[in-house]
Amino acid sequence: MEVNVSAESFESIVPGGEFQEKYKKNNDIIFYRRQRDQAVSQYFASFETLVLTDRGASLELCEQDSQDRLCLQIRATQSGTVRVSLDELQPVKPRYHVSDVLVGELRYEPLRVHWKREDCVCLTWGLGQYKLLVSFSPFKLEISCDEEEIVTLNPENKLYFETLQDPIRSSSDSCQNDENRCGLWKETFRQFEDIKANGPSSVGMDLSLHGFNHTYGLPEHADTLVLKDTSVTEAYRLYNLDVFGYDINSRLGLYGSVPFLLAHKPERTAGVFWLNASETLVDVKYNPEPNEDEDEPPGKKSKVSPQTDVRWISESGTIDCFILLGPTAAQVFSQYAQLTGYQALPPLFSLGYHQCRWNYEDEADVKEVDAGFDLHGIPYDVIWLDIEHTNGKRYFTWDSKLFPNPAELQHHLQKKNRKLVVISDPHIKIDPDWPLYCEAKEGGHFVKNREGAVYEGTCWPGESCYLDFSSSKTRSWYARQLSLSKYEGSTESLFVWNDMNEPSVFNGPEQTMPKDAVHHGGWEHRELHNLYGFYQHMATFEGLLTRSGGTERPFILSRSFFAGSQRLGAIWTGDNVATWGYLKISIPMLLSLSLTGVQFCGADVGGFVQDPDPELLVRWYQAGALQPFFRGHSAKMTKRREPWLFGDDVTSAIRSAVQDRYRLLPYWYTLFHQAHTSALPPIRPLWVEFPNDTRMFAVENQYMIGGALLVCPVTDPGVTEVKVLLPGSDELWYDTNTAAVHKGARTLDLPVTLNTVPVFQRGGTVVPRREGCGSSTADLQQHPITLSVALDSKGNADGFLYLDDGHSFNYRDQMQFCLRRFTMRAGRLVNSCADDQGSFVSDDKVESVVILGLNSLKRKPKLKSGVKRAKVSFCGAPKTAVTFEFDAKRGPLSFVSPYNGGTRAQLLPNTHCSSANGSNPKRRL
Repeated sequence: MEVNVSAESFESIVPGGEFQEKYKKNNDIIFYRRQRDQAVSQYFASFETLVLTDRGASLELCEQDSQDRLCLQIRATQSGTVRVSLDELQPVKPRYHVSDVLVGELRYEPLRVHWKREDCVCLTWGLGQYKLLVSFSPFKLEISCDEEEIVTLNPENKLYFETLQDPIRSSSDSCQNDENRCGLWKETFRQFEDIKANGPSSVGMDLSLHGFNHTYGLPEHADTLVLKDTSVTEAYRLYNLDVFGYDINSRLGLYGSVPFLLAHKPERTAGVFWLNASETLVDVKYNPEPNEDEDEPPGKKSKVSPQTDVRWISESGTIDCFILLGPTAAQVFSQYAQLTGYQALPPLFSLGYHQCRWNYEDEADVKEVDAGFDLHGIPYDVIWLDIEHTNGKRYFTWDSKLFPNPAELQHHLQKKNRKLVVISDPHIKIDPDWPLYCEAKEGGHFVKNREGAVYEGTCWPGESCYLDFSSSKTRSWYARQLSLSKYEGSTESLFVWNDMNEPSVFNGPEQTMPKDAVHHGGWEHRELHNLYGFYQHMATFEGLLTRSGGTERPFILSRSFFAGSQRLGAIWTGDNVATWGYLKISIPMLLSLSLTGVQFCGADVGGFVQDPDPELLVRWYQAGALQPFFRGHSAKMTKRREPWLFGDDVTSAIRSAVQDRYRLLPYWYTLFHQAHTSALPPIRPLWVEFPNDTRMFAVENQYMIGGALLVCPVTDPGVTEVKVLLPGSDELWYDTNTAAVHKGARTLDLPVTLNTVPVFQRGGTVVPRREGCGSSTADLQQHPITLSVALDSKGNADGFLYLDDGHSFNYRDQMQFCLRRFTMRAGRLVNSCADDQGSFVSDDKVESVVILGLNSLKRKPKLKSGVKRAKVSFCGAPKTAVTFEFDAKRGPLSFVSPYNGGTRAQLLPNTHCSSANGSNPKRRL
């Protein structure tokens, strides 16, 4: 008999109420209470145990009371990262070390003794600008750069390390019961019992960030961009959970975890990466707390030097802490990417719009929705199928009645250059008649329970088993299921969505897998819980990569994630709700993810559950079009919400937002190339671009797309005006809707209508756009490129355009890419090669250039080539006048090339356009 969990049974749990009581609060987490309530621990180090190698230093620590001995390793990289690792010196058994997150073997610098005293030793490396001061009694580690103390580890003696023990051998039942009441060997939450095979094993450490009172990161939480002081509130919990309709303004753990914290002050950005995959809580305390009036005159400011104290507490594993010293935000991003990997370069189609619903009913429904986008002139690239497309929630199958010809459906979409995405969750329906279940069971691919039998839990199919993705053997087996020969009905235009992979277990503690379940190698689930979704994401990536023979870039969306997930694809913020509050909170959530490396991220447009009113839906599309991953999604208990179902005005507004997204894709794709090569996030908080302006440090309702565009999505109902903060006293900002120019260092009161999307281009930048958008990203090349050149106060501008084939790894393996730089200097707009390794010859054309910021024009613009033997030139003739328009009142100059039918000029090497500008005789265009 089929046993399936219905969607309707979950309809009543959104949001809050008894549903939220299934999740632990801080006081329910016994290992956290144990560490929090202990005053101090006294660890001592001895210089006699110091050993220097060509890869760092090591020495022993001893705890005063227990005499537990730890091995401390200190390593440093040339780029400015310090790694501090602590493990038991002689454990009764090995402790869990996180694998597969760090990319490759790190290159460490030899450390040397700079000076030593009886109670401490100072180490340095490289040119000597960095110093590591190790205090022995008690142990403390201070890290400084150019004599400025940046970070101190264990300043309050809260280093905590519970050593592993043999199972309880006490003959005294009362002793055992006392220990169980303390949660050392067994604890109970609600009706769930957790047996700890290794006894208590938690670790923790405190650190102080000197001079900082703004910290960021630690996703995923539905909370503010700046981390809050947790002295009297809940700590930030990093524990991947399926939280349907999660509370906002909460530090409860959500679907993914990145244990990476950034700190920023005007002179420096620093980072702390805590590599531990078990349940982790982070406390933050500001001393003194940040003053909202940051621009107070210096004489009135507090003389107390700011400091942020951070305490990390993890249930198990080891201490493996990386201090990223910056000093700039860009350098911290790069240092972190060198550890965990750079953002994967997504296939171009995945940057378009995605249409999803739980569930499109059948093939006819999919085709009707697909046709609806064409009928209403709204571009899109991907349509998605949720769990109902399968045969009884058996993944890698199709419901033969609803989807009898899946390959034909994919071919139908592919003719329009569109893709299909299907869901694949980690639970496998228990069905002895299903070959895939039998193969997985016989191959030992399932997680086991503490007794050694296959673990069984409940999810959408009913009783299920869970694949053990921590095993490379299981990941390879799973990857093979995605081959065209194994996955019947699939084609090369089918891509994958990993959902429910925290993992979600409906009848499990906190709706997830018990911590005492057992993985490959005998490791308890508690050790690697936060890696589970990361490993499924990895297995799916390997499957799609193998399917194409290693030539095509995979696209996979995962709900659960960890540090390093950026290498594998996209993530989204999970089951949000159709309210203005969730629209508003999506911005700081995505900015937090972007700061911590997970840069291909988005939120369900319109809200997954409940029904948005038309205004909210429009505003969400406008906001979603300005975020990296752009997908509309809704639950089956909601009303249908295709963009054309709310009247012509709503359809028109949504069409405009989506079309604007497609026209801007050359810029988005260039930003993802930068993320892929330099780790710069495509969307950034204002402080990243304006690091010395303290007023920017807490702004979370507006942000930068790259370095050129400032956006301020409308996230409140019924407004006719929004306040936009324009940074930089020496900056110019151009309204992309009106071309009006505004000086920086002011707050602009901007009138808005339902069709207004506040976007400003920064003076000094060049932004490439497409003239049109077609029906999908495949049509973009049919539309020429327009360059929007926004002049700064000196009449200069710079920008880049990255091009490749949009889908393969040829850009990497064969250098088939093209990176162009556009530079405006002294009145000349020059197009030059920015990377001569690239050999991709593009057919793309620049049709027009719009220059913002000219006051007058005295001579007609001309195009000319600066290279005799250019493969392709901007103009094709030595010197030619162009068709142009100049608005003397507003300042934009627009011109088009006379070639190729009077409309286009090809885009490639070393060409420029010039003209005289009446406001400055030395400046030529």
